[in-house]
Amino acid sequence: MSASRRRRLGSDRLVPAACALGGALLAAIGLRYFLLPRSAALTLGVVDPPQGYELHYVVGLRNVWLSLLAIGFAALRQWHALTLWLALGTVVCFGDAAIAATSSGKPGPVAFHLGCGVICFGLALVLGRRQRQGRP
Repeated sequence: MSASRRRRLGSDRLVPAACALGGALLAAIGLRYFLLPRSAALTLGVVDPPQGYELHYVVGLRNVWLSLLAIGFAALRQWHALTLWLALGTVVCFGDAAIAATSSGKPGPVAFHLGCGVICFGLALVLGRRQRQGRP
């Protein structure tokens, strides 16, 4: 095997491994917000308790980032990635519904998050079926 082929095979493994490690790190940071919210907020640089809208801005920035990721997957016709994004989004939407239910208990926000979860799930199913049939 040539040296360039070995390097390419090494980078073929390194990039997915680095992406998986980055994903695991981001998940750990997210879990820390559930388990130790005040400590996580302080680590992020937000005072405890927040004095203004800092956490709102953080959530807003992440929502914009995630939406651009979905738009990018669709624009680049990365249907497997978009299917996975929607499937994982289903879990997030249902989690948001649970948080809204236990926080304010208002039916509007709970229904909104549940509806978004159902839509994500439906779209993930449709895209998954189309892929199995060989269609984009």
